[in-house]
Amino acid sequence: MKHIGLALRYVFIVAMAVITLFPFVYMLSGSLMTYQESTSIPPTLVPAHAQWGNFAEAMRQAPFARYFVNTVLVAGASTLGTMVTTVLAGFALTCLDFRFKKALMACLVALLMVPYEIVVFTNYSTIADLGLLDTYPALTLPSLASVFYIFYLTQYLTAVPRTYYNAAKVQGCGDLEFIWRIMLPMCRPALFTMGLLLFIGGWNNFLWPILVTNTTDMRLISNGLSAFASESGTAVQLQMAASAITIIPILILYAIFHKHIIEGVAQNGIKG
Repeated sequence: MKHIGLALRYVFIVAMAVITLFPFVYMLSGSLMTYQESTSIPPTLVPAHAQWGNFAEAMRQAPFARYFVNTVLVAGASTLGTMVTTVLAGFALTCLDFRFKKALMACLVALLMVPYEIVVFTNYSTIADLGLLDTYPALTLPSLASVFYIFYLTQYLTAVPRTYYNAAKVQGCGDLEFIWRIMLPMCRPALFTMGLLLFIGGWNNFLWPILVTNTTDMRLISNGLSAFASESGTAVQLQMAASAITIIPILILYAIFHKHIIEGVAQNGIKG
């Protein structure tokens, strides 16, 4: 019975893996098909001859290079800003003693329960009142802090003994120096994981950019892909090629750094 249960678990894992990976594999396969192959019934799973020109044609019909630049700039700025505010907040919540600290933590917990769709319109009104619509600040300012990642890093830092901070203060080390020289090296796995997940989230961001941008030159990759899917009509093979163009960089990034992501999450869970 034990071997049967183990075999069933393996079968379940393999089945879930196939279900999860099939859309990505078919997208890559469909990006190399002809129009007839991509629209055939029953569907063609493997193209007879790889149509590498689909990628060039998709890039020709829409300014994906501009979308890439916009997305890298916005995702990079948002990631850097969020990491700075998260580190400072995590330091304050774990190393400093101040009045109403527990009340502040309770407020942060309450903010985690507020759906994003509720605050997005308030943020939109604020950005519109400031006259920042269709600009890079409009795309980055609302994402320069994250309550979720503040709690993520705070959970990690609670395992760091307070004596490190006290000893540093005795030696005349300032708060910023302590953060830079002691705290950051100690929580490097968590920061690495947080940075990758933040960048991936910024790369895939869709709702906020479509609200605050009006021109093609300010579109991010997800919005550009959505617009291209509408503008390209029935050219399914080009839509598949465009989708592959947008997702391949993230797949490469994850393939290179997935061990660091797993390590950071695992260490956070163990230490918490």
